[in-house]
Amino acid sequence: MNRFEQQIAFILELDKLKNIYRQTLVLHEDRQENDAEHSFHLAIMAAVLAEYAREEIDILHVIKMVLIHDVVEIDAGDTYCYDTKGYQDKADREQKAADRIFALLPEDQCAAYRALWDEFEARETPESKFANALDRIHPMLLNYTKGGISWKNHNIHADQVTARNVGVTDDGSPRLGEFAAEIIKAAKEQGMLLSSSKEDFS
Repeated sequence: MNRFEQQIAFILELDKLKNIYRQTLVLHEDRQENDAEHSFHLAIMAAVLAEYAREEIDILHVIKMVLIHDVVEIDAGDTYCYDTKGYQDKADREQKAADRIFALLPEDQCAAYRALWDEFEARETPESKFANALDRIHPMLLNYTKGGISWKNHNIHADQVTARNVGVTDDGSPRLGEFAAEIIKAAKEQGMLLSSSKEDFS
């Protein structure tokens, strides 16, 4: 294929993100959110909340990063963030997916977009730290606003949510770190999160 044909092939491949469903539910329907919707919402959040990044960031870089951060789930699937068994081979599944999917692009764009994905995963630059903060706060915000339905379905307790989210959000944005803690506190008080792993919602 020529360059243009490769780019179109990549674009069409990414349409599959619309069929990768997450545990988080959308707010105004009783259905799960898909990866395309999640990525779109993160891009909007990045633009609107850029002023709260811990360090100065290149906002276009962040937007590009969040738009492609989940493309590997086309092959690897969505691994629920509290699924310890699923996380055992998550990195391997996603690396193989990245190898295949980004290789659909012309060589220069393959390298550039793969580098964006690797940067997001490494969480070392100001942009990737902010992008990851958004990626953690987004499902928390939707879940809390939806009455904690996903947390309840999986018997999630407050310490799990704190351990996964507060440090990462604070690393990218002190305000989002505070917001994450506020959400967890309110969710626990309102019975959306369990107090300990010894409890369940049944």
